[in-house]
Amino acid sequence: MSRTFAVGDTFSLVRTCDAYRPIYYAAASGDFNPIHIDPKVGAEAGLGGAILQGLCTLGWAVDAFIGYLGDPGRVSGVKVRFSRPVSPGDVVTFSGKVTSVENGKLVAEIAAVNQRDEDVLKGAVVEGRV
Repeated sequence: MSRTFAVGDTFSLVRTCDAYRPIYYAAASGDFNPIHIDPKVGAEAGLGGAILQGLCTLGWAVDAFIGYLGDPGRVSGVKVRFSRPVSPGDVVTFSGKVTSVENGKLVAEIAAVNQRDEDVLKGAVVEGRV
């Protein structure tokens, strides 16, 4: 069955950052920066406690795109600016919209906001082969 992709298509994903997510991601990525795994260090750094690694947040955004695209092997590019940390307890909603489909290439923009409607990513653009 062939799938069609069109400008204006939308997709979304909601993820909750549980208390252990920064620790799990540290174990998987090797990013054991204390601001991610020690709430006291995160608070001393002015972050209000431990924060999730930005690349985990980015991974969730790409996962939203993969859910739409259907195949992680077709993701061909990612661009993003981190605008606000994600903290344990935050619920992040990723909302994507396809902006271009041409010459076998699909481009989508993804917005990511926490439960307070604050941007956690800005300018997120993902590309894939169709």
